[in-house]
Amino acid sequence: MFKSLKIYIAIVLSMIFWSFSFIWTRVAILSFPPMTLITLRLILASALLLGVLKITGRFQLIRKTDLKLFLFLALFEPFLYYVGETFGLTRIESTPAAVIISTIPLFAPVFAFIILRERIGWSTMLGILLSLIGVFFVIYEQGKGFKANPVGVALMFMAVFSAIGYATILKKIPSYYNNMSVIFYQSLFGLIYFIPTFFLTDYSSIQSIKVSNQSLLALFMLALFASVIAFVLFAGAVRKIGVTRTNVFVNLIPVFTAILSWLILDEVLTLWKGFGIAVVVAGLFVSQWNSYKTIKITSEDIL
Repeated sequence: MFKSLKIYIAIVLSMIFWSFSFIWTRVAILSFPPMTLITLRLILASALLLGVLKITGRFQLIRKTDLKLFLFLALFEPFLYYVGETFGLTRIESTPAAVIISTIPLFAPVFAFIILRERIGWSTMLGILLSLIGVFFVIYEQGKGFKANPVGVALMFMAVFSAIGYATILKKIPSYYNNMSVIFYQSLFGLIYFIPTFFLTDYSSIQSIKVSNQSLLALFMLALFASVIAFVLFAGAVRKIGVTRTNVFVNLIPVFTAILSWLILDEVLTLWKGFGIAVVVAGLFVSQWNSYKTIKITSEDIL
């Protein structure tokens, strides 16, 4: 039971860090063009991961047979996901972006069933539905319609499907690799895609960039918390409890984004939004019902 609790704490922490990433990205892109920001973010993340792996003695060389898997992993995330998310955030605000990202659990079970043959239980589907209803309450404002740039919305959905592809391939990565090594190679191989793209899009204008201290801090926070710590925690959870159950927690991102906007940006957290948060949390408990029952039965059998 304690092991399961640690997994869920890790997932929630990764969602908090990714919620912060919407705010950090919007601060950072005030100074850095999107492709420059992503490339610098990955270089920092790769350097941090390599340093930790070397210091802790957990560095692992990649096996030739797994090279193709890691290249596909990096193609989906960070490359396609970061492109969709970062460019999307230049066109739409953080809250609509977070809401679109929260649709990942809606599509993930279908992909997990088709590719990984993961079973979709009734509690998982009901939990997803409840969580999405809760998300609606969190982001919907009475008397106001939902308006967003269509290109920005399309880019965010590109990030959604990239995240699903990433989680699906991540499940196929051999258990031989520790989580930190997986994220290191994911970031390192991501640079194979990003560096040439950076030279094509941003290199000619890099001399005109004026960098603020706030943007530099936001870049570092993105690299450390969103690109390293959150991914390590999330990867460990996916490999232990599966794509579907882990991705349900993505519904927490718009909830945390709303709370962070209230704390940092002084946005009003209404009773309507508070109710939505409660519904999302209820949906998460429902989605985990079958796994909770299995853990309970196993514990009783041992006793």
